[in-house]
Amino acid sequence: MRVVRDHLAEPVPDAFRLPIRIYWEDTDAAGIVFYANYLKFFERARSEWLRSLGFEQERLRAETGIAFVVTETTLRYRAPARLDDVIEVTVRVAHLGQVSIAVAQQAWRDGRLLAEGTIRVGCVEIGTFRPRRIPDDILTQINAPAR
Repeated sequence: MRVVRDHLAEPVPDAFRLPIRIYWEDTDAAGIVFYANYLKFFERARSEWLRSLGFEQERLRAETGIAFVVTETTLRYRAPARLDDVIEVTVRVAHLGQVSIAVAQQAWRDGRLLAEGTIRVGCVEIGTFRPRRIPDDILTQINAPAR
């Protein structure tokens, strides 16, 4: 993952981006985004990233019997987001293995880095939750040049 020292830097150019508006339910008593909600925003962006590659998670479950599950997270919070802000959440593959993917994610607002982290997801067989190799078509799409 790219280390950002300047909180006013720009998102990685080749990253997938998803705009998200901040609503009342996203904020805490102090009026800022509740820290755990960044995990929800990151999840939503990863789901939309997979969809942009042609893989809807429900269809994967139904047709292949696999799912992606979060196995590890690390997050760092740098600045708050507030009600009505529109943030941009980015997704970039940091490491692609045979059964797991490490994804570098960031949340930005107006060129300011709000939060960043790495989320590791593993491919598992539904029912047993045993690790399963990521299907070749998914690996191929992830490795394809950005569109």
